Formats: sequence, C-alpha cells, structure tokens
Amino acid sequence: PDVDAFVRGFLAPAYRREVSPRGESRWDLEWWHHPEAVARLEALHLAWEALRLEGATGMSVWWRDHADYHLAVLMGPTGPFARTSATTESGEPLPCAPRPAATTTTTGAAS
Repeated sequence: PDVDAFVRGFLAPAYRREVSPRGESRWDLEWWHHPEAVARLEALHLAWEALRLEGATGMSVWWRDHADYHLAVLMGPTGPFARTSATTESGEPLPCAPRPAATTTTTGAAS
C-alpha cells in the first residue's frame, strides 16, 4: 500500500492518542500538507513494510525505534502539527482525511 493507505489503514487506528491544539499531542487530519510529516510518515511506512516481515521482534523494533520516535517529533508541541486544531478523546483513532490523488511523495512520485 501507499503511505496514505498505511496512515489511514494501520497507523491512525493503531496509534490512539488524545490530541488537541493545546495538549501534549497534536495531529493534522490533512497530514500531507506538512513536508516533514510526509517524509517521516513515508519513512515509517517503508520501515514497517520491511520489519513486519522479520518475525518475532520485527514489529517491536518498528514501534520502539521508528514509530515512537517519529510520532513524538511529529505530534510534539514544536513539531509540524503544532498549530493544528484536530481533537480526539483518549482511545480514539487519529482522525484522517483521504489524501488527494494528485499529491506527491518526498521522492516526487505521485501517490
């Protein structure tokens, strides 16, 4: 799948956090408007594709070394989502709008 399918189909439902404009965690349902977010989420997607096939510890390594690190940067108070207004309650999936078909990846390929 492409990065949008990864974010909406796996990451947003799996990484449930309370998000708010003034809280500890922030999120933008239109994440593709932030070049840093696109680059980091594409990196997370590629690492996920590789590590999910590694058996016993692959996904643990992905969560610890990749997801936890990049999502803390993205969702932190100084990250690219710092000025966004999305809100969720604890335990809800991260909100996501479908990414428009004409947007491009960090490599310049349409996705």
